[in-house]
Amino acid sequence: MIREIHDNTGALVTVELNKDRPIGTYTISLTEGSPVGRVDFVDSAKVDGERIVFHTEVDRQFGGRGLAGLLVREVLADSIRTSVTVVPVCPLFADHLKRHGHEFVADGGKFRPPTPADFALVRRATKPHVSSPR
Repeated sequence: MIREIHDNTGALVTVELNKDRPIGTYTISLTEGSPVGRVDFVDSAKVDGERIVFHTEVDRQFGGRGLAGLLVREVLADSIRTSVTVVPVCPLFADHLKRHGHEFVADGGKFRPPTPADFALVRRATKPHVSSPR
């Protein structure tokens, strides 16, 4: 998935999905191609079609352009297009869905609150790989 949209300044930015395992990422890039923000997620191994969103970040120097909001809205729009249930571990996503979840559901979106198992999955996926001593 690659989408081009305009930020609050009118500049064209690109949102792109990379579904690498175990951690997938939506990135937002300027027209020059340099990524300036990201949303990280883990697809549930136990429940098909659930995406646990756990981290959102935008470079501080690009603050005020609405990039984090664009990322949130694009991730949610993509979840509607692909029939994925969003599990908001990320506080930004949880807050957005708390305020606008009824609109998201009315548009065809699905979400559920995170469980301890979701947090454990994120911890396992983000735990640095440690090589065993030889």
